[in-house]
Amino acid sequence: MQRWRGLDSTPSGWGRCVVTIGVFDGVHRGHQQIVGRAVDRARETGMPSVVLTFDPHPSEVVRPGSHPPVLTSTRRKAALLEALGADVACVLPFTLEFSRLGPAEFVHEVLVEHLHAAAVVVGDNFRFGHRAAGDVAALRSLGDTFGFVTEGVPLLTDDGVTISSTYVRSCVDAGDVAAAAHALGREHRIEGLVVRGDMRGGSQLGFPTANLRVDRYAAVPADGVYAGRLLWRDAARPAAISVGSNPTFEGRERRVEAFVLDFDGDLYGEKVGLDFHARLRGMQRYDRIDDLIAQIKVDVDQTRTMIP
Repeated sequence: MQRWRGLDSTPSGWGRCVVTIGVFDGVHRGHQQIVGRAVDRARETGMPSVVLTFDPHPSEVVRPGSHPPVLTSTRRKAALLEALGADVACVLPFTLEFSRLGPAEFVHEVLVEHLHAAAVVVGDNFRFGHRAAGDVAALRSLGDTFGFVTEGVPLLTDDGVTISSTYVRSCVDAGDVAAAAHALGREHRIEGLVVRGDMRGGSQLGFPTANLRVDRYAAVPADGVYAGRLLWRDAARPAAISVGSNPTFEGRERRVEAFVLDFDGDLYGEKVGLDFHARLRGMQRYDRIDDLIAQIKVDVDQTRTMIP
């Protein structure tokens, strides 16, 4: 898959293509349905498929300080889109100037002049242009003018729930990582750099942990202990994951740390991922360290049972 940054990355001589547009944060099952339809349509017509997405999140530019928790990094998003069969992932830098383009200007500059779209596939709730003035009907009308067809894909619902990035974020925020995984079609993952913590896990508790420094906007699950996996160097290892401020030790800084089962290596300075499989319990404060150690042993045993 080709990865472009900005419209100026469009190759000279670029022909017609099928485009789908969206933030696609999470690349959840609803997104997969839309991207999959674009990929299928491109293959049917012998054209390349282009996924047009944005960075940073548009809401942070339009309403500074309102940046939602991010479900997938740009790099992770591109990998997921590639797995869906997309030929190109084009990331448009979303600026205040760009946000002021009207619907017709957006279509002409982006879809017509640069991408030469023959077809555009979007979700039924798609909005575009300054103040989100354009909708699917407007896009279809502009397509008639500029020579491309528009296809709106119905939103995916499951048991009466519309699968959306907002819904997935609410599941993650509540610690319901099982529901998040169902909506995503895979377990929720956060990524980060392993850094040194208080060094308490190995010396005092007998359970050395990998402390992750995650992106400030990362969608970190609610405080608690989870069974999951640590991903490092193309390997996935069972891990008991703690999210919280270590109340037993009067901690104040919220941290993400993982005890990797049956692992004796050095992860400091390494970029790793954590997949969240199930929530084991909430974060608790213990009066005695021995009680905390006993509970950690239970957490590890549960993780070993759940994660092969």
